[in-house]
Amino acid sequence: MPQFQKGQSGNPVGRKRAAQLAEEGNVAAIRICMNRLSPVGQHNPVAFELPPIHSTQDCLRATSAILTGIASGDIAPSAALQIARVIDVHLRAISTNDLEARMTKLEKDRANSAAQDVAGGEIFR
Repeated sequence: MPQFQKGQSGNPVGRKRAAQLAEEGNVAAIRICMNRLSPVGQHNPVAFELPPIHSTQDCLRATSAILTGIASGDIAPSAALQIARVIDVHLRAISTNDLEARMTKLEKDRANSAAQDVAGGEIFR
């Protein structure tokens, strides 16, 4: 297998580069150049108005805003899906927080009720 000399091109005949081919109108070369300039999969920010989300009801308004954005063409469906996933994570955080608050209240009410039973002698009857 021939070895290349240090400092010598591995392509001595010299192929045209993608940019040169793109300038000549080669569609495949244009696509390669465009993918390098704006890679596929890069997500551009989407600017649209979302209502504040502090409750499960607010999540309904937010998903309605997303659907409106898709319908109007302001938001691509793939971007809408990612936004909806973020809203879903936020909804779970709200729900977890609400559940924790309810559990804390129930435990506190139960402890108060038990203390009143003991104080009132109800536990010994």
